[in-house]
Amino acid sequence: MLRIRAGRVHPVTAPPIEDGAVLVGDDGVIAAVGPHPLVPHPPGTVTLEYRDSVLVPGFVNTHTHLELTHLAGKNAEREFPKWIRQVRTLKEETPPEEFDGAAERGLRDCWAQGVTCVADTGDSGAAVRALARLGGRGIAYHEVFGPDPARLAASLEGLKARVHELRRFTSFHVGLGVSPHAPYTVSAPLYRAVADYALRDGLPIAVHLAESKEEEEFVRSGAGPFAAAWAARGIPVAPHNVSPVRFLDSLGVLRHGTLCIHTVQLDRDDIAVLARTRVGVAHCPLSNRAHGHGTAPLAELRKAGVPVGLGTDSVVSVGALDLWAEARAAGLAGEAALRMLTLEGARAICLDRVVGSLDVGKQGDLAVLTAYPTDRLTTVLTVVSGRIVYRAGAG
Repeated sequence: MLRIRAGRVHPVTAPPIEDGAVLVGDDGVIAAVGPHPLVPHPPGTVTLEYRDSVLVPGFVNTHTHLELTHLAGKNAEREFPKWIRQVRTLKEETPPEEFDGAAERGLRDCWAQGVTCVADTGDSGAAVRALARLGGRGIAYHEVFGPDPARLAASLEGLKARVHELRRFTSFHVGLGVSPHAPYTVSAPLYRAVADYALRDGLPIAVHLAESKEEEEFVRSGAGPFAAAWAARGIPVAPHNVSPVRFLDSLGVLRHGTLCIHTVQLDRDDIAVLARTRVGVAHCPLSNRAHGHGTAPLAELRKAGVPVGLGTDSVVSVGALDLWAEARAAGLAGEAALRMLTLEGARAICLDRVVGSLDVGKQGDLAVLTAYPTDRLTTVLTVVSGRIVYRAGAG
């Protein structure tokens, strides 16, 4: 068992506790939370004390690309469509084994920032393998691409084969989903087919959606740089005369368990669709800013009841996986920031019954920080299901 005492404990679902403690059982589940004198100390318990620090639930990063950790600083393109193409080129030049090393480094970097759960998208399988090998928690959404409707069967069968192969890495801690990448890389028939497949097999979906003005132009008008790229490959392009959100809703992609990433280019009707379909949203303000996409309507999404968590996107976009920096960029601080980094993030990926707050019966995913609230936080300790995965100063 593991017992951690801290100068302040923030359960998130209850008021902060001065001089509090949390006890995690051998099963990795929180057994007790409360003032230090009231939390049991069974014989043989490992005891840690951080009287000048704060104990919080582990953070939930709702959007990562851990397999791209090795590409930090290697894409200088400023225009988003060109940046996307350059990422594709860099991935094609990467030896397969390098993705695994990159994903492991990325996961450890997350732990060093107090993140205990990630929602990752990628097409190498490296993230789910890293989570399984290192004992992490998260959902790995396996990406599928396929703009050409003529190749629908090949794209779908390839996805099914990869999911079948990767299922052996899943567990209670490690989930597997699918990610039909984005409207400018996936045909309408493939979207429908993946949505049907995911529903039949109980797989959650993640999709990049309403991220850029170029995506909006492509879906609504069948024009712009993404349309030109399709036309150059001989793939037919047609205007859909609706927003990307309404387009994917018409294809059956948006439903409870779907994670919509970015969602910057939204109007009032789009927000109503997201609320009606009960999707979650991964808000990535620093990535949105880096690519010039604009600002997502965070307040309006939350007012509509859409669960929103914070995500860092990849190091290729933002340079560092710093969720507190994302919170500041979103205009959040203090308890509001902490709640979005923990419980709200867990809700966005439908894991709020498992993690996101310090409640008896939930998983023992915890982080100890040097100070809170402040603009400069240092993670001292990170625990996943009662197991220490990061300790400051440890080799």
